[in-house]
Amino acid sequence: MHELIAAPFLDHHLLVRPGSTKAARLPATAYRELETAVASGAASPGWLVDVSRKVWGLSLDERLTRDTVLVRSLSPHGYGRASYELNLGCNYDCEHCYLGLKRFSGLEWSERERLLRVIHDAGVLWLQLTGGEPMIDKLFAETYRRAHELGMMVEILTNGSRLAAPKNLTLLTERRPNRITLSLYGATEESYDGLTRRKGAYRMFMKGLNAANEAGLPLDLALIITRHNAHEHDRMRAFADQYALPYREYTHMSPTIYGGAETLASQAPDYLTDREPFRGCNAGHTFFHVDPHGMASICKVGRDNAIPLLAEGVEGLSRLGGIADSLMLRTGGCSGCQLSGTCRVCRPLAKVYQEAKAPLHIYCQHTAKGS
Repeated sequence: MHELIAAPFLDHHLLVRPGSTKAARLPATAYRELETAVASGAASPGWLVDVSRKVWGLSLDERLTRDTVLVRSLSPHGYGRASYELNLGCNYDCEHCYLGLKRFSGLEWSERERLLRVIHDAGVLWLQLTGGEPMIDKLFAETYRRAHELGMMVEILTNGSRLAAPKNLTLLTERRPNRITLSLYGATEESYDGLTRRKGAYRMFMKGLNAANEAGLPLDLALIITRHNAHEHDRMRAFADQYALPYREYTHMSPTIYGGAETLASQAPDYLTDREPFRGCNAGHTFFHVDPHGMASICKVGRDNAIPLLAEGVEGLSRLGGIADSLMLRTGGCSGCQLSGTCRVCRPLAKVYQEAKAPLHIYCQHTAKGS
């Protein structure tokens, strides 16, 4: 099993280690040297031994390169990141969830393995596994293991309810993820269980968090702020600080992927954070999203004109950049806006709000501020 991954990433080369956020940038000559060393069965180059010790405290003395480094080949498609929804099903029933119906459906193993190979061949180095709740998917362990074997740095977005399961904890300890992001739905059992509409959810979360923390797994928190738990905002921050975990806050609720506006009622208007003006993004160009059926879209929000990866293979992604550019055009309710230069919402997200007939003040910050 590899301890390091050498891979092309966008316009350069990186040396990374699963389970660590640290990376070393490689000159092209060093990357090619590793390719040669792996192919010939040579010992680890001296510079690799030094870098591994300095960056990760990893000793590679007298070890063969092929026993420690997985060298990824250059992909002509140029994607560096992707997210993959294993399943839309979940063991919680959160009112704010943008997945709406949360149906359990997805690919069987033979198709899923093919899909992971396509994602790999696209050049993806960082892969996010999400859902629904990915760790209740019947093929979670197999999917995670295969993505790790293919040399992808895996992040898991989870509610943490299955983290303490011995099978999962052993897998993640032996094959360390790049990161596990846990959603925090409240600082108390009452608030947490109320938001998730699942009695005992807080206790499952705490059990998973403590087990993963004690195992030394790389964790961070996503603080989900809604009208149900906004009164615990400061306590949720203190909770993250108590565990010394980095965190991000999410206050803006989106309509469901089916166009429903029912999720918007959970938003806490007094706690909305200002978004930065939207200056464009690389969705569809350097990263993409894949749904449970292998349909690739530019991101989790812009799901229009999705590409069937199992039918078209990695070559199908050649159309995604053009799709992304067309989806970013300001149309419909935003086409005549005179303030588009400082808009804080991307076009695909604005379109989702508009199709759900959401009140303008919910997503248009110009309106909210009386501009």
